[in-house]
Amino acid sequence: MLLETDWNEEWMRLARERRRADVPAAWDVRARHFRPRETAPYARAFIRLMGAAPGESVLDMGCGGGSIAIPLARAGHEVIAADFSPAMLDAVRTGAAHYGVGERVQVRELAWADDWEAAGVAPRSVDVAIASRSIATGDLRGALMKLDRTARRRCCVTLVTGASPRLDTTVMDAIGAAYTSGCDYVYAFNILVGEGIAPEVAYIDSPRRDTFDSLEAGVADFSRMLEGGNEDRAGELHSYIEAHMVPNPHAGEPGSKGLPQGRYMLDHVRRVRWAFISWEPRADTDHA
Repeated sequence: MLLETDWNEEWMRLARERRRADVPAAWDVRARHFRPRETAPYARAFIRLMGAAPGESVLDMGCGGGSIAIPLARAGHEVIAADFSPAMLDAVRTGAAHYGVGERVQVRELAWADDWEAAGVAPRSVDVAIASRSIATGDLRGALMKLDRTARRRCCVTLVTGASPRLDTTVMDAIGAAYTSGCDYVYAFNILVGEGIAPEVAYIDSPRRDTFDSLEAGVADFSRMLEGGNEDRAGELHSYIEAHMVPNPHAGEPGSKGLPQGRYMLDHVRRVRWAFISWEPRADTDHA
């Protein structure tokens, strides 16, 4: 059954069931929170695992605000930073200029479904092709194969191992809210195996703290998790946050997005585990 299953079709079915489709406008809004800053622990772990050799070129597909592209450029790599959000690409330009590496970062407005060659991203044009937490597309096989065609030596992606990283499963479990644990990485791994590729898997644990300035602000923030049939849990959510909010000892300090942290946080750390999947690209360049 494992090898007979059409894992890309299963992924497409899962994508249709999910509440949100990623669109540039949504990420344009989020881009306002990205600021030039030192490399975060997740990005350091990703860069260590990708193992780019000195001087190797990199495609960072779905680069966001440049949390990986800019550190790679600072380390001497030539980077193509590609994303479908113009505002995110503006954040990359700002960050690259802030660190004096603008000449090493080529910015490309590019979506997974676009014609990459027309956008200047040709087959075998970089040594390493990566997609860090950014494969939000209905055609997972198509995305993986585009990375495979583009890289000369290595491909690396990360996908979540459990529920959506937008969710705090500790909260969801405590208030009896339903959610889906998609294990996205399983689909990618099995698609690659089906293509005759031998992927390797490692894991990156990403602890997160959601902070807020008041009970009302915390409830409003966490209410985003109650979409999709859980709206009737709003009362339980309010009671949970009220019972579990504690003072934040780092209030006012920059958080992971560079913005000041709030006065309060919950009494537990939200942990997201990412599967880091890497493989050697296939020798041929004409596979579909």
